[in-house]
Amino acid sequence: MTFREALNWGKEQLKKAGIAEYDLDAWLLMEYVSGISRAMYYVKDRKEMTDECRMRYEDVIRLRMSRIPLQHITGVQEFMGYEFRVNEHVLIPRQDTEILVEEADRAAREAGYSRILDLCTGSGCILLSLLKMEEHRSGTGSDLSEPALETAEENRKLLGISGERAVFQKSDLFENIEGTYDMIVSNPPYIRTEEIRQLQEEVRLFDPYQALDGKEDGLYFYRKIVKEVGRHLRDQGMLLFEIGCDQAEAVSRFLREAGYDQIRVKKDLAGLDRVVGGVYNKARENEEELTNV
Repeated sequence: MTFREALNWGKEQLKKAGIAEYDLDAWLLMEYVSGISRAMYYVKDRKEMTDECRMRYEDVIRLRMSRIPLQHITGVQEFMGYEFRVNEHVLIPRQDTEILVEEADRAAREAGYSRILDLCTGSGCILLSLLKMEEHRSGTGSDLSEPALETAEENRKLLGISGERAVFQKSDLFENIEGTYDMIVSNPPYIRTEEIRQLQEEVRLFDPYQALDGKEDGLYFYRKIVKEVGRHLRDQGMLLFEIGCDQAEAVSRFLREAGYDQIRVKKDLAGLDRVVGGVYNKARENEEELTNV
């Protein structure tokens, strides 16, 4: 079987299996098993593959046909221009989350923030990307999952970020977090429990459930974080969330009621609400507490 024949076979099999991006996935899996670039493929597309390479390609195509995510097969996902290791213990970094990183980076540059806490860190992609973008930044990534933290630590090493700049801590949100931060970012679980069964098989069956489930209305973790964040976010520090596309109004209200200023909503490339954030105003929070007594 030539490279061209194998690639066409891979496309056909994935298309029959109902894989939406069958063309791209077939190519990426070809690149993964053979190591050839697009340019090199067109040079040797009519040459025969070795039996070992052909068998490996057939194996990974069958894995993808069974709905195992492409990134779980290859073990990597690009995010913010960096390559991250991923597996069944972490959410696969998605383009939507890059909006959160871009907003956090912009706000940090404007305000001079340098110390960052990333709640529900997973693969560590948010925190580590922010640290790669500015060498003077440091921070902590927290997660309840030990395997997720092991993956984040592996990514820290692969990206060449020192253990002094990035620390990963097992913690149920703020439970084991000490000190205060200039900025707190989070992409928490925000899918309504009843909606999880409606997700694509690649997400529903292979992403970690606890990284998806935002409880009954999808807002559980936003409420909890906003309620508990005060002692860990410095005055005039910023809290930024990734949100579901229909959650901007509710999360903005949580921040407003907690005394945050400069509340902002950022849309993604599809024009959907994707990020909500605000600046912590300790004086206003104290005023709200006195008003409610």
